[in-house]
Amino acid sequence: MSLDPQAAALLKSMEESDAPPFHECTPEEARIMYDKGSELVRGEPPEPHSLESIKIPGQAGPIDAWVYKPSEDTGLPILVFFHGGGFVFGSLKSHDTVCRSLCMEAGCIVVAIDYRLAPENKYPAALDDAWDATQWIASHADSLGGDPNRLAVGGDSAGGCLTAAVTLLAKESGLPKICKQLLIYPCTDITRSYESHETFAEGYRLTSDLLDWFYGHYFSEQDNISHWKASPLFSSDLANLPSAFIISAGYDPLQDEAKAYAKKLTEAGVKTKLTHYDGMLHGFITMPGVLDKASEALTECANELKLSFES
Repeated sequence: MSLDPQAAALLKSMEESDAPPFHECTPEEARIMYDKGSELVRGEPPEPHSLESIKIPGQAGPIDAWVYKPSEDTGLPILVFFHGGGFVFGSLKSHDTVCRSLCMEAGCIVVAIDYRLAPENKYPAALDDAWDATQWIASHADSLGGDPNRLAVGGDSAGGCLTAAVTLLAKESGLPKICKQLLIYPCTDITRSYESHETFAEGYRLTSDLLDWFYGHYFSEQDNISHWKASPLFSSDLANLPSAFIISAGYDPLQDEAKAYAKKLTEAGVKTKLTHYDGMLHGFITMPGVLDKASEALTECANELKLSFES
């Protein structure tokens, strides 16, 4: 399938702008650019019943989080959400539209986690924060108005990697019980061993140069990037994990590793659904203001969450 016309128009507008590529910026500059860009494509997401800023205790210090609630009801299901941005940028602000949409469409509390970013905080800092936050939310679900027995985790891109690793940590630890993992074009293989990394190395927003920049900032030379905490695809045992909903995109270098993870989960007996958005770019779900498929994908994510929460 050819590139979606709306995605093609978006790429053209990016090419015609004066903005430098992210990988030619400092991390600080890239963070500002990314957050500003997110404002231009977010559209008009639904208004949650409430939005509260909290701090979650973490082993390296307090972790900022935003709590979105769809109503005053208690005992609501909870989604812990980890934003994308290559472990270097992305924020609570950049993924606000995603969290608002999932909160209201799935009827769940969404707790968005502002984990530490690289290069100031190297691997496994982001995962440590994601894991600390998930454990705290599970043990404090009642005080948040949530149901600890209906806890899901999710994220896009780097956040999808964190999501997959958190479910593996939960399995290893025995707690918390997670009912769903939502993996939106996740990076599951930091070694980048799949063909799609070559096919889509240039021209489609997430380039090979940008991935070099991301992973170079987060990982150090001594890190074992083939360990499942970095690359969940390399886990030797994916059995007994929570059911998974995975999204991949047709013009995304990460698509093959997302599909491979879906296949490996299925072979391990994990109930898994994969939806491939043929004409879309990496990062599309944050852009419902300019991409109709983003709204469609958000609704599909919400519906998959509801099915898990109701079962």
